[in-house]
Amino acid sequence: MEINYNLTEEDYLNFNLFHMKNSKSVMKSLNIQRFLTPIFFILISYLFSLISDTPFLFAFIPFLLISILWFVFYPKFFYKTVIRNVKKMIREGKNSGLIGEHHMILTEVEITESTATDEIKVKWSGIQAFKEDDEYFYLYNSSVSAYILPKRELKNADDVKDYLKSHMIN
Repeated sequence: MEINYNLTEEDYLNFNLFHMKNSKSVMKSLNIQRFLTPIFFILISYLFSLISDTPFLFAFIPFLLISILWFVFYPKFFYKTVIRNVKKMIREGKNSGLIGEHHMILTEVEITESTATDEIKVKWSGIQAFKEDDEYFYLYNSSVSAYILPKRELKNADDVKDYLKSHMIN
């Protein structure tokens, strides 16, 4: 099976978001930051009320509001920060092998991906996981990187999915 597709910066950003949202370690870190910071804010309100002889309720209410806002909006901020940093990294150097035209040949033995700058071959045993979302197929070749196949670029995404799944079982 041969597949020609174009990867954009947006495709790469979407992969990073998908990976982060499905990574246990990233989600653990996000949740720690999301929950511990409001607790810290509330502790500060208690200390503030002790130090300044302010009634606890007067100190507690503003810090409680900040805590609620943090809890609600922190995930959005977290993901925006990640996207901003990934964009910076993409724009730091030449990425002609990452962004642009890709040609993938899938055989019974291996996957060959060609771009304007290189050609990479990997045996099916080198593919650690097959994942998908509404817009992409991801063939993970390590715990943090994957071949990104945009469904919009595929003539028949269901056939490609069946082919990929059948080779992942072997």
